[in-house]
Amino acid sequence: MSAKDRIADLAYAAGWGLVKGMPAGAAAALFRAGADRAARKGGPGTQRLARNLRRVVGPDMPEAEFELLVRDGLRSYARYWMEAFRLPKLSRHDLLKGFVMDNEHLLGQSVETGTGCVVALPHAGNFDFAGAWVGAHGWPMTTVAERLKPERLYKRFLAYRESLGMEILPATGGKRPPLDVLLERVQEGRIVPLLADRDLSRRGIDVQFFGARTRMPAGPAVLALRTGAPLYVVSLWYEGPTARGRVHDPLPLPTEGPLDERVKAVTQSVADQLAVGIAEHPADWHMLQKLWLDHQGDSQPLAEAGRT
Repeated sequence: MSAKDRIADLAYAAGWGLVKGMPAGAAAALFRAGADRAARKGGPGTQRLARNLRRVVGPDMPEAEFELLVRDGLRSYARYWMEAFRLPKLSRHDLLKGFVMDNEHLLGQSVETGTGCVVALPHAGNFDFAGAWVGAHGWPMTTVAERLKPERLYKRFLAYRESLGMEILPATGGKRPPLDVLLERVQEGRIVPLLADRDLSRRGIDVQFFGARTRMPAGPAVLALRTGAPLYVVSLWYEGPTARGRVHDPLPLPTEGPLDERVKAVTQSVADQLAVGIAEHPADWHMLQKLWLDHQGDSQPLAEAGRT
């Protein structure tokens, strides 16, 4: 294990060990202060978030207002991590009270009727809290996680998410291709949530997203088209002390034409619906990585982005 990997593993271990034991108010203040420091510093992650958010809100938002949006985005991202470290200590009552999902009956029906469902999520709000909330309802759920390095860190995340009631499949290095297993899980009537706003495979589907080209994973569309299970996009955000979500109406699934063309059409529909939720709550979209393919704005320095 390299020194960098060892430091990362120790940092996450400390987070789960120390932050979990802190009073909630103290932990929130600590992470908020860290977010504000990152906003003032304007490092690479902050600059990338600023570029991505400018895509969302467009060029007309005044700079002072935009700087506050970037700062609030970093605060939301810090809150996600603070809650992630503290989720394992929450009771079932706390999980059900701390997260509110609009149209939750759509998820419940998919389990009760045995159809299962596929859920497309953004990197927004707290998707781990949403998963724990599903588990607290007793609804069976299976998802995929990126295989982090070092392996010890990946196992920490695996144990963490399994403790919240999720079945986790590795994106790579598993005994079977994850898509094959997910197809079975949907047919078994399980909820299968997948992060859908960023492609990690370099084999994603080209889509238009906030007026520019990017790639998104084909998995949600493929699973829904091959199983016939409903495909829901879920928006996620924060509202005061509460983590929130909304299950949108099921996306139409075309039944005619080649599968690859239908996958493209459904993936574009996923992108369109994700954009609706992100535009409503841009501060809670935690996209600190490069996303669009046209490089627009990447050559422009953003040293002041996110400063307050």
